Amino acid sequence: MATAHPISAENGSVAPTASDWKAAVDRWIYVFTAGLMFTLVLVGFIPDSIRRIAAVNAGELPPFPPILHAHAVLMGSWITLLLVQSTLMATGRRKWHMQTGVAGLFLLPSMVIAGFLLVPVRRSQLAEMIANAPANVAAQLQSDLVPVVNNIMLLQIRAGILFAILASLGLWFRKRDSGMHKRLMFLATLVPMPAALDRMEFLPQSMPEGTMTVELYPLAVIAPMFIWDLFRLGRIHRAYWIWIALAVPAALITDHLWSSPEWFSIAARVGGLG
Repeated sequence: MATAHPISAENGSVAPTASDWKAAVDRWIYVFTAGLMFTLVLVGFIPDSIRRIAAVNAGELPPFPPILHAHAVLMGSWITLLLVQSTLMATGRRKWHMQTGVAGLFLLPSMVIAGFLLVPVRRSQLAEMIANAPANVAAQLQSDLVPVVNNIMLLQIRAGILFAILASLGLWFRKRDSGMHKRLMFLATLVPMPAALDRMEFLPQSMPEGTMTVELYPLAVIAPMFIWDLFRLGRIHRAYWIWIALAVPAALITDHLWSSPEWFSIAARVGGLG
């Protein structure tokens, strides 16, 4: 038998029950998380982009390569699609959600390809800067920037691989398991979030010396969704276990290779940076 809603004594309106509030949070927690990610991307990248554009105009940096523009458009499209998709589901527009979700099938491979193409292009630009700079400037760039760029490439490769795996799994579950699908899409999007978070100079940063904040800040971003899931389900959802099984080994490998001679030897072969 269905349970009637309690009536408010003050105005005779139907008072929401605990189950109503939980159902609302179930829908809107994903919109909140997508909105948080969208905002963090803007906060991280807009000031940094303005500074870099000014440096390009001043002749201090080479012009942005076309692949960088493509990568930025694709990443922006992905995070926007995530926000749109979560909002459509929260407002009951499942049909539109399914129709617009097809865009993810195009964005996923495009983003991965653009991301991996960007790595050697940016490194080649730095190599050219060093080759054309005066000897004293070239030596400083070589000692100060090359190790940082080498380590960042490690993070870029890791992000590209993990994002591709998690997003592919998320799309595979699209018509098989909606719970797995939506969580994996958010966890995939979390993978490249350090690129925005590391650019926030007002936050304490472990970079470039180490990766502690690279690992910890994304946990804070996903914490509201994870905590709500834990409260509602009484257990850790399988999607998080998949993410943990991939992210923990990746973090350990990154920490082991960070600033190591072995990794610098491998990285020196990419983009002409010795």
